[in-house]
Amino acid sequence: MIGFPSRIRELPRAVLPFAALAGLFLVACGGPAPSANDPVARRHLLIVLDGLRPDYVTPHLMPALHALGQRGLLMTRHHAVYPTMTRVNASSLVTGSYPETHGLLGNAVFFPVLDPAGFLSTGDRANLLRIEDLEPGRLLTSATLGEVVQAAGERLLVMSAGSSGSSYLLSPTASGGSILHYDYSRPEELYGQAVERLGAIPEAGTPNHARNRWVVDAFFEVGLPEVDPTVTVMWLSDPDTTAHQHGVGHPTTVEALFRLDAEIQRISDGLAAAGLLDTTNIWITSDHGFSGHTGSVDIESLLQPFAGVLDDGSPSIVSGGGAIYVRSDEETTVPAIVRSLQAADGVGAVFTRAATPGANEGAVAGTLSFDLIRWNHDRSAQVLYSPDWTDSVGEYGFDGTTAQGGTAGHGSSSPYDIHNTLVAVGPDLREAAEIGVPSGNVDFAPTILHLLGLEIPASMTGRVMYEALRDGPAAGDVVETRELRVENADGSYRLGAVISEVNGHRYLDYTTVERGSAP
Repeated sequence: MIGFPSRIRELPRAVLPFAALAGLFLVACGGPAPSANDPVARRHLLIVLDGLRPDYVTPHLMPALHALGQRGLLMTRHHAVYPTMTRVNASSLVTGSYPETHGLLGNAVFFPVLDPAGFLSTGDRANLLRIEDLEPGRLLTSATLGEVVQAAGERLLVMSAGSSGSSYLLSPTASGGSILHYDYSRPEELYGQAVERLGAIPEAGTPNHARNRWVVDAFFEVGLPEVDPTVTVMWLSDPDTTAHQHGVGHPTTVEALFRLDAEIQRISDGLAAAGLLDTTNIWITSDHGFSGHTGSVDIESLLQPFAGVLDDGSPSIVSGGGAIYVRSDEETTVPAIVRSLQAADGVGAVFTRAATPGANEGAVAGTLSFDLIRWNHDRSAQVLYSPDWTDSVGEYGFDGTTAQGGTAGHGSSSPYDIHNTLVAVGPDLREAAEIGVPSGNVDFAPTILHLLGLEIPASMTGRVMYEALRDGPAAGDVVETRELRVENADGSYRLGAVISEVNGHRYLDYTTVERGSAP
């Protein structure tokens, strides 16, 4: 029977809701909801609290959000998409698909035509526009929630306190609906109307309370009355902003949680005052989890023996965000780089292209495949690696560390980065339900479209979360959790991946690495 690492299994559910994981069990997960063609609710509000770990949602730290989950539903096995980075998951939230389909592979991306020597930050909308100019219509290579909603005559609104890149990726096409963001709004006058009524958006801070509060105010003052959205995606930039600087569970991070929780209460109260609470499904999630950091591997030094210069003067190897692009002599260089990564303490899982199409094993011994993690796109690098992780307890009592630089963050295939929050309440959703069916950020778009009675595009490879629906089935199919294992030629590097499946839909729970002589 496969489960989370021992420390995670031992924690009480109230502290770590996603901890209940084991083998095979029965769930409610199949068949169409009876209400699909006659939805109860007209509106959906998807609130993303950037970097919110599931174990933050307690009566002590976030009483309003916890109470909402008690009244509505708590999905205890929710998953971010790997790599567990903000813009990857922003793209997956609105496309209902993985990087293999939507093509946004990391917080930074490599387009050698634009910059042959380095990566472009996707947090900057200007870089996204450069990609659009290079590949018109291919910034995201799959349909978005906004496009489908708009085509049906409904409206999508994006409200964001996050980066310009993140907000833009939530609705990147002109046919995708409205955006209210301090850097870029569509239509342009939306931000002007918000400034006229509320004043300019406050400067960013840690906690970023003032800016988050402004976004909530703008939703009620401008977003609802001017756009009248059917679907709203609201992105609030804590606790991520604060935890990066101060750490998981730091008193300042806890303050950020308190303040976020107050915004959740204000949103609920505001919808009630507007007479919209009973006709709005509220989904509260995060883009990823979070871990403490213990110091990073010197990847540049590791790659130096393989580095060279191409005829045009650009580097033959370019790396960033765990992705390594090998631009010459791939057949010999890729295996050599992989062997160096496998020998380096602090490097965790290593992924390469599949040994054969669809295989779980990578083409290089001891690696798992891009196909397994749904990262195989024509923009993919030759190698992708994750920092290694431990379940050790940090300074402020929260588990989970990764071998990365800085104080704290995300991006790894650790369970602490992959497992994120999903609390929801609304007229279409179950009440007082704690649901152990695996779910993921790729599932929001299909579920919302299903409840709106709209056709789900084939590119949306996530699933409808039937088990969360009020009229969903009461019994269901088998969820399987299994472990895949590979090792290198001499057995000195052993890589495992724990996978959960729901009706053929696969979720990566976490990876494990063991080094040294095989037992």
